[in-house]
Amino acid sequence: MNSEKIEIFDTTLRDGEQVPGCKLNTEQKLQIAERLDELGVDVIEAGFPVSSPGDFHSVSEISKLVKNARVCGLTRANRKDIDTAAEALRFAARPRIHTGIGTSDSHIRFKFNSNREDILERAVQAVAYAKTFVEDVEFYAEDAGRTDNGYLARVCEAVIKAGATVLNIPDTTGYCLPEEYGEKIKYLKENVNGIDRAILSCHCHNDLGMATANSIAGVINGARQIECTINGLGERAGNTALEEVVMILRQHPHLHLHTNVQSKLLNPVSLLVSELMGMPVQPNKAIVGANAFAHSSGIHQDGVIKNRETYEIIDPSEVGVNASTIVLTARSGRSALAYRFKHIGVEVTKNELDFLYEEFLKVADRKKEVVDDDLSLMIETATRKIG
Repeated sequence: MNSEKIEIFDTTLRDGEQVPGCKLNTEQKLQIAERLDELGVDVIEAGFPVSSPGDFHSVSEISKLVKNARVCGLTRANRKDIDTAAEALRFAARPRIHTGIGTSDSHIRFKFNSNREDILERAVQAVAYAKTFVEDVEFYAEDAGRTDNGYLARVCEAVIKAGATVLNIPDTTGYCLPEEYGEKIKYLKENVNGIDRAILSCHCHNDLGMATANSIAGVINGARQIECTINGLGERAGNTALEEVVMILRQHPHLHLHTNVQSKLLNPVSLLVSELMGMPVQPNKAIVGANAFAHSSGIHQDGVIKNRETYEIIDPSEVGVNASTIVLTARSGRSALAYRFKHIGVEVTKNELDFLYEEFLKVADRKKEVVDDDLSLMIETATRKIG
């Protein structure tokens, strides 16, 4: 069975930058955009051009720089936003305007003080107007996760007729369960006339920790684009993490889905984004966290030393990490200690290891982690006592 491609839409420079304290200047955005293009993402959402002169300038400069990916600018469903985005994107080799409006009853009533028919009309008008500037128009149905499926299907069908090429189905509040989100995508695939003329896109937030699971449920049920950010950055609890969805699809070939992302660049790009945005990656973060390939339990360490695959489903080199890490703690066993001695160039006999292990436990009980300098001191001590 042939594998189908999933488009990766990176919104680190738009949704990711909305995190308090993560504001980037144009030069920093250009650095990240260049690396994203090398990474192999299909779309780079460069910003929200109408929001500020700085954002407009950044989108314009990114449009000039990016060679391979589509460059996208976000708008609301009004002419001024769309005019501004079109102007910012005029240098892009492959421009996309991303326009839309809230479709849930909550948004319609409280945010817009409107009704379903008026919102549908505004959605169609926005897409049709954006289409006069660019061929590639993505429509977002904000809060689609809490939108009635029947009404959502009507909106999708109408904007496809108006020229939308991509339909973004956001779980804006991170509310959906994976089964619910997958069923929503499946419903749209089966009930929207003309759906074959547009790509369904997942844009999931992580308020309940399910952004990645929801995105995977979406593509299993027919979506062919995932909107995500490096390190899972984004509003509130964040967005779907790019590195997670890419590696899930890579590790599950039975899904017959793939991306064009160069996975060996994931860790370097993660480090760059973390540094420029001043947002440390939590150590236990999947794929790119400092502990993602670190082992401190003696049982795990012994297994990994014998065969990496006993406790690692991903080869660290696949994501740009040099090697697994054996972290020495009071829970480490003799095999881990011998491994680390060998790592610093010291071969020990079984008798020597037995003695050193007792010394090691004394040190490990005093410290959270035993490092190479501690091991060197232990060898000196052992040499004096044994020698």
